[in-house]
Amino acid sequence: MFSKLNRKITLFMLDIFFVVVSYFIVIYIARDDWYSVILTDQTLYSILFSVILIIGGLYCINFYSYIWAYTGVREYTICFSVGSLLVIFETLASVILKNIFLPYKYILVAGFFSICFVTGIRAAAKIMYMYFESHVFDRRKETKNLLIIGAGNAAGLAVREIMREPQSEYNIVGLIDDSMKKQNCMVYGVKVIGRRGDIKRVCEEKKVAEIIIAIPSLDKADRIDIINRCSETGCKVKIMPNTLKMFDKIKLTKDVRDIEVEDLLGRDVIKLDNGKIAEYVNGQTILVTGGGGSIGSELCRQIASYNPKRLIIVDIYENNAYDIQLELREKYEKLKLSVLIASVRDLKKLDEIFDKYKPDIVFHAAAHKHVPLMEDSPGEAIKNNVKGTLNTCICADKYNVKKFVLISTDKAVNPTNVMGASKRLCEMIIQSINEVSKTDFAAVRFGNVLGSNGSVIPVFKKQIKNGGPITVTHKDITRFFMTIPEASQLVLEAATFAKGGEIFVLDMGEPVKIYDLAVNLIKLAGYEPNKDVEIIVTGLRQGEKLYEELLMSEEGLSETPNKKIYVAKPSEFSYDEIKESVDELYHLACNGVYDKLIERLKEVVPTYREVN
Repeated sequence: MFSKLNRKITLFMLDIFFVVVSYFIVIYIARDDWYSVILTDQTLYSILFSVILIIGGLYCINFYSYIWAYTGVREYTICFSVGSLLVIFETLASVILKNIFLPYKYILVAGFFSICFVTGIRAAAKIMYMYFESHVFDRRKETKNLLIIGAGNAAGLAVREIMREPQSEYNIVGLIDDSMKKQNCMVYGVKVIGRRGDIKRVCEEKKVAEIIIAIPSLDKADRIDIINRCSETGCKVKIMPNTLKMFDKIKLTKDVRDIEVEDLLGRDVIKLDNGKIAEYVNGQTILVTGGGGSIGSELCRQIASYNPKRLIIVDIYENNAYDIQLELREKYEKLKLSVLIASVRDLKKLDEIFDKYKPDIVFHAAAHKHVPLMEDSPGEAIKNNVKGTLNTCICADKYNVKKFVLISTDKAVNPTNVMGASKRLCEMIIQSINEVSKTDFAAVRFGNVLGSNGSVIPVFKKQIKNGGPITVTHKDITRFFMTIPEASQLVLEAATFAKGGEIFVLDMGEPVKIYDLAVNLIKLAGYEPNKDVEIIVTGLRQGEKLYEELLMSEEGLSETPNKKIYVAKPSEFSYDEIKESVDELYHLACNGVYDKLIERLKEVVPTYREVN
């Protein structure tokens, strides 16, 4: 191997050789008596001047420090541009000193020949290096046949990144794009070989192992259609994020991700009024219970971005609380943040917190949420969900909180399980206390949150990674889905609408069939359902519905300023009666009288009906 100095000297000598050869070629082509011209002083001085000017100029821009195996268009453009300026300067000098140098036409043409040789030989060397690296020296490395969907900027970035990496695991077989103008065209040497209707055929003919969808601007209908077509190929499917910009550098291992359920939702991501949220949150003291959980922590992230006066996080689980504390302190150095370990079951502790910090707005996200666990431990659902909500409401009323927003669930509608019934009772608590308090109490109701702790999607992914089986409780079971950021922003925007007693509901599109979701996730991971990864139907769990609802028939529905958010009209409950019922249920829970607790819960929540 050459040392760094030896490599530079070798390149210097080669470039001098190219300059000399360029002059010989030009003189040979232009003059019949070329041999007599070559021997003149003018030729010698011209060559010497060119060598000093061109080689010296390129040295000054660190041209000889480049490692040419790792260069691209930028480096070649700089070289050619600077070289061209030097040649023009050299030509002007020959016009002024015409008695010393060859005629300017010789110098101009020879100079450009020199620059073309200097850059061209390096480009050729890089191409040879890439070829031998990928085809000769690294035969042990197996490559995957890759099909890229798209032929625009994002696809170009992906192709360029793969092509510039000699040891890439991918062999690009072609591009797919619906534009007729792009058919048979080339993107960095890769051909557009069909439209979306050809995806399955191309994958079979080219033995494609993996597909990358590189059209970040796809709308929901086209995205789902293309994903469905890809899922029928048996190939593993990945997608580029819609945050990718034309001028970005892409790293496939980081920027290209697996298909997520968000990509399969039958609707676009909800866009909310961030300006109104920012205006409302700015300068307020805000308390979030359950602030370390999936929804609570995202709420805290978004609240922190809107410049509150102070953010108070209350959570009983110290690990989650510590994680969100570290994250927020690192990202928002000026944020006044208080993270407190406390349980909403502890009224005295809550009273101390409210008395000390005097929050303006409370978001109540603390709750037990897993249906099967609460069926086995109904007393804990009452203690934490119901009594915890009542305690937090009492403190909010006592310390004149402006607004209190409860995080609720679609399982509270016509509940068939203890968890759902407990959340419905929480809604009844906030609607009843709203009638006797100066605080505006409201609730936000939404479906399953993608990526939240214990949600179905992470479970499915883990089961697929382990080779199966995937377990689904019923072949026809459906659920509404939304993303964590959507859920959190809905809660924040609902707070700006709330005047007291409302239950806000998000339009989440059509419900998703869980069995079909499992099938799609298996296919998009490159496996065949019930062959590579088995799907087992286990039967509905105790208290589980086939489908969820978002409203009860008696609630009614009306629009808000945001067309994706609806509000149920407030229901009237007696606060004294609700409080008395909660105290009674809490007493039964603490004493472990669970049969009587369930009976009494059915009386307090008339819409609660057990299904198993």
